[in-house]
This record gives sequence, structure tokens and C-alpha cells, in this order.
Amino acid sequence: MFDKILIANRGEIAVRIIRACREMGIKTVAVFSEPDREALHTQLADEAVCIGPAKAGDSYLNMNNIISAAVEKKAQAIHPGFGFLSENSTFASMCEECNIKFIGPDASVIDALGNKSNAREMMKKAGVPVIPGSDGTVDSIEAAYELADSLGYPVIVKASAGGGGKGIRIVRKKEELADAFESAKSETIAAFGDDKMYMEKLVEKAKHVEVQILGDSFGNVIHLGERDCSLQRKNQKFLEEAPCAVLSDEIREKMCESAVLAAKTAGYQSAGTIEFLYDDIEKKYYFMEMNTRIQVEHPITEMITGIDIVKEQIKIASGEKLSIAQDQVKFNGHAIECRINAENPDKNFAPCPGLIDYLLLPSGGLGLRIDTAVYEGYEIPPFYDSMIAKVIVCGKDRAEAISKMSRALYEFIIDGVSTNIEFQNKILHDENYIKGNYNTSFLDEWKG
Repeated sequence: MFDKILIANRGEIAVRIIRACREMGIKTVAVFSEPDREALHTQLADEAVCIGPAKAGDSYLNMNNIISAAVEKKAQAIHPGFGFLSENSTFASMCEECNIKFIGPDASVIDALGNKSNAREMMKKAGVPVIPGSDGTVDSIEAAYELADSLGYPVIVKASAGGGGKGIRIVRKKEELADAFESAKSETIAAFGDDKMYMEKLVEKAKHVEVQILGDSFGNVIHLGERDCSLQRKNQKFLEEAPCAVLSDEIREKMCESAVLAAKTAGYQSAGTIEFLYDDIEKKYYFMEMNTRIQVEHPITEMITGIDIVKEQIKIASGEKLSIAQDQVKFNGHAIECRINAENPDKNFAPCPGLIDYLLLPSGGLGLRIDTAVYEGYEIPPFYDSMIAKVIVCGKDRAEAISKMSRALYEFIIDGVSTNIEFQNKILHDENYIKGNYNTSFLDEWKG
């Protein structure tokens, strides 16, 4: 087992990893940008190193500075969390070259699965259902027109190197295709330095369902069930649940088997997530992509399984076998996670950085967890993602989980900045949400 791990991230995920390491008896090194000098993760870690100014490209994406910090502090491994360098194969390779363990899959696996069009072809060959679409990338607008005509509109244009909702455009008619193709390409160049695109038939009114998997270096792969991540705003997840309430036992079993097959086909080691689109009308599911990292929403899976996914990641990276077999994974209750963002829903969800004057976090009762890195007197910087907390609850069933989450959100008081707490609570009281009648288009069309 490792003696010391550097966490190449910030915010609540850095705090989450530091706490897991402390419980495992592992020392930690935090890295921080200049505005994050007083951030909670820097205070909780055993050591902390400044790696650059505010701009992420000069700090949290600065591979040389992060590797240098790990070498200086004699860290044996680096945990990248999510976002930033978590799915960067170059960074994973640099860690390997410096004899530092990257807590995640090998660089070759990140490359194979990180390119969405390549991953799609891999899954197709393995027999995992995929959405009808392009074979490989679409390299010209002429090819895009030809493929869209054969698939039939609407179609969706996607960046091969995409993630986080970037490089994605829905095209409903031929006249929109050229502008959508070029704007998506420009966005993906800016975000990922890659202009390769692919296309799929748009599966409308679908559920976004993902399966959590764990794989070790001994060829063992298990799943920890599925999560419903359909409540999204502009392709960004907002509220997640586990399990997915609308899946039949038969579909659930098949989907989870497909996820394990996908991970085995890729030779996957570490925690990862296989994302599917589920057509509730046709009762069919399709592979979308694999995320080769810990997910923001991993706590709801931990809530219903009792398995600490971050600790399992660390054990796998240190060369240990999975500590549980598939038949030992038990599912109990229903969990919900609400992402709390410092943003103003009344102003088109504009980010709202600033000083937190007063903070009261919900507490009390079984099945309630708050993952956050903010505190009273903390100043939220304007340079990074607006998510400041995650409220996670678990009840004996979905109705109890909804009631518990609503209670928790009513207790969550924060002064000094605007948040989406009230907006989240409105969702919980919406009749269609309560009945499970929602899909990936729900929030973009919702009138509140």
C-alpha cells in the first residue's frame, strides 16, 4: 500500500480523497493555485504545495508543476479526481515515466476509451449495443450531410475527445447541420485541442443511465449497479439517483452485464463508468461512452452498496485484488444526489462567486451525507466550476429518499452568494419528477 498520495485536484473531490486516505493511514499532499491558498483541501492534507496562479492551465492543468510537487514530496501515487487531468493520457504516461503510480487506468486504455468514436467501434465489435451512427470520425461537412441523410434527422454531432457537455450539437434539419458541425468543431478545439467529430442518430426522450464498474489487475471486473443521470441542464448533470426507477430487472441485468463486458473488452483497471442511453418506449439501451475516472455522482452508489469507491480505486492502484466479488455486492434502498452550485437560476444560472457570510449544512438522521469544501468565511473563487457541495441521501425507497432530500435542502442555508438550492427543491416537488416521468430533455424544457 502507498505511504503518500498527491491529490491533483481541488474542491470537494480533493477533500473526499484526502479523507479516504486518512482513514487508510496514507499521508496526503494537496496542490493548490494561488487563489486556493485557504481552501479546505490545503488545510486537511498533511502537506500542501502551490503549483501556480489562478488560471487552470497554469496550475491544476500544469503537468510539470504537479509532477515536480509529487517528486519533491516523495509521493508514490497521484489521484487525479475528476475533471482537470483525470482523463489525460499524457499525464498518466508522465506519471509512469517518473515512477509515480497514476490512480486510474493505463494511458493506453485512457486513449482507447477517451476517444469517443474509437470507444464506440470497440464496443460494437464486442457486441455491446451502440446507437446507430458513423463508423469512426466524420471528417468533412459533405460526409456529415451524407450520413445524416442515411440516419434520418434529428442527429447529434459529437466531439470524439469530448466530455462535460462540450462539443455537442443537436441537429433537427439539414439547414442547421453545417453551422452545428463547425461550431461543435470550434468548441472542441478550444476545450480539448482536437477537432475530430462523429455523429449519431438522436435518441429523443431517453434516460441517461450509467453503470459503475471496478476492475483490478488480475482480470476481475464487477459492477456496482446503475445510476439515473437524466436530469441535466445543457448536457450538464444536475440531480442523480440510484437505482434507475424505470428499469425492469431484466433490462437492469442485461445493461450491467454489458457494462462488465465493455470494461473487460477494454482491459480496464480502476473505477470507471459505462454510460448508456435508455429508450423507455422501445425498452432498448445503447452504449454512449466510458468515463475513465471517479464520477461526481459516485456517492449515491456508495450509499446503496456500502462500498467506498475511492478506497477501492487506491487498493487497485496499489496492486491489490478487488476486496469484493460480484455476488457479495448487495443493494439497499434508494439514493439521490443534488449538486449545489453557486449560481443564479433567475439570471440564466450565471455563476455567483463571492464570500460566504453564513453557512448552515443540513444534518441529523440516517442516510444523509454532505460532500463539500466550503465553510463560513470562505470566498468562492471565480476561476473554476461553480459546484460547491453535493447533498446525498438514502431512504428505504424512492419516496423516502425524495422526502429526506427535500428536508435536507430546506435546512441548507447559505448567505453571501446565490445558489440553486431552491431550484433543486422545486424539482423534487414536481409531479412528473415524483412519478419518474423525466428524461434528458426534461430540465431544458421545464417551466418550473
